[in-house]
Amino acid sequence: MNAANSEIDPVWERLERGRRAKAAQGGYACYGSPAFGQKAVDGELVDDPSEQEIIELIRRHHKSGKSLQQIANWLNENGYRTKRGSQWQKISVKRVLDRLYGKNPRIDDNNRSTYSKF
Repeated sequence: MNAANSEIDPVWERLERGRRAKAAQGGYACYGSPAFGQKAVDGELVDDPSEQEIIELIRRHHKSGKSLQQIANWLNENGYRTKRGSQWQKISVKRVLDRLYGKNPRIDDNNRSTYSKF
């Protein structure tokens, strides 16, 4: 192990201990950006109402039989943007649907992986 690696490990370990302590207290442990439809407020994950509306639009278009690309095109044509302000791509729509239908876990209020109730 070189000197750079020996310095990184303690930093990583401290970060991990801090995240676990935060999660143990019921807070959002900041493992990256919150999923689309959620936001961090005062260290807690809460639903983002404007993003929840977009998720509902995606769900409705998907249920009506539109393809992922058609949904992405519709969102872009109507001025909707992703969490980071980018245009929608079919993979972005797929990720929202995967979380919505339980193929990918969401993080609940206690930082436990849960599956969507939809």
